[in-house]
Amino acid sequence: MTHDHSALLDQLAEIATLRSGERGLAEVLPEVLRAGLQALIEAEATATIGAGRYERSADRTTVRNGHRPKTISTPAGDVELKIPKLRAGSFFPVLLERRRRIDKALYAVIMEAYVQGISTRSVDDLVRAMGVDSGVSKSEVSRICAGLDAEIAEFRNRSLTHTEFPYVFCDATFCKVRVGAHVVSQALVVATGVSATGTREVLGTAVGESESYEFWKDFLKSLKARSLHGVHLVISDAHSGLKAAVAQQFTGAAWQRCRVHFMRNLHGVVPAKQQPVVTAGVRTIFAHTERKDVAAQWDQVAESFQGPLPKVAAMMREAKTDVLAFLPFPKTHWQKIWSNNPIERLNKEIKRRADVVEIFPNPDAFLRLATAVVIDAHDEWQVTRRYMSEVSMDELRGVLAKKAESAAVLDSQAQIA
Repeated sequence: MTHDHSALLDQLAEIATLRSGERGLAEVLPEVLRAGLQALIEAEATATIGAGRYERSADRTTVRNGHRPKTISTPAGDVELKIPKLRAGSFFPVLLERRRRIDKALYAVIMEAYVQGISTRSVDDLVRAMGVDSGVSKSEVSRICAGLDAEIAEFRNRSLTHTEFPYVFCDATFCKVRVGAHVVSQALVVATGVSATGTREVLGTAVGESESYEFWKDFLKSLKARSLHGVHLVISDAHSGLKAAVAQQFTGAAWQRCRVHFMRNLHGVVPAKQQPVVTAGVRTIFAHTERKDVAAQWDQVAESFQGPLPKVAAMMREAKTDVLAFLPFPKTHWQKIWSNNPIERLNKEIKRRADVVEIFPNPDAFLRLATAVVIDAHDEWQVTRRYMSEVSMDELRGVLAKKAESAAVLDSQAQIA
């Protein structure tokens, strides 16, 4: 449908009225831009529906159902548009780009930094690249942040009663955050879980000043408050305080120390030329497929390092139980639960986005962007194939049933004694 002359003349008369008052051209231009964009949106909606407003047509596919507001930032300032809603189906104009959740969060962080006057040249360039040369209004920042914060809060506070999570992965990544007058390094912790059906979910996120026992305890406690249950193994690096927090919050669950991080710890106590020797020795342990053989090989390798590399031998003896905590679980799961690699990939994506910002204007901005990243990963996991097969999860249920029987026998023996 063409935009008829009478409508254009009406808009021209309205603009002329604005010009005749005290408003200058700079204030009139946004209205001109708004009217033009709105006309294009309405024309596209008409083409999508197959009929104009109140028009009878055999080609009509649905009817309009009001509008929803949308504010966009342009070089002429913020412009308020109306997006037509349809009774059936959905409509979004092609001239407006849909922002993914992550892009919205990144956009909000950059604008927040810009508004607060703490932006760097790179942030200025990014704002200009988004087409906002005239600056960013505080109302635009507040509007975007409010929408994101509501969505993120809903995700972080959702109930976890729908299933059990026998495997839980926890990790932390650090970024620079402005707190008051200082720039400090703050930790973002992320927990993911493998459900009883073998699917993966992001369980929660939190930002704090340290990785202390109190911090981890409060985080795990918040997951339990949302009904996280059925946890039998928590996989993580040797974060300070986490092991104790796991023992307190998830009674009966084992803690798996990430073998990849443990290898890095071993490398840290030997000269660079000895590192390949240590790596080769430890790898022979995980080449075995029988539980007793893995444990025996661990002892043998530790003993072989006693003479030339006593620090490595001592670390291996001390960490044996934690690094080999995966052994009682199904063999088909070993490679997926003996390290923190799955959540490490998620952290890399968070860091990739965070590197664009460099310094977050406040902890809320850090949490907003990072949670937006993990929500997108969570949504993707829901439509991809299971992380662990249904057959292997049946095997896990058998292992856990035997574990429960053994615990019951020990309890009865203790009562008799």
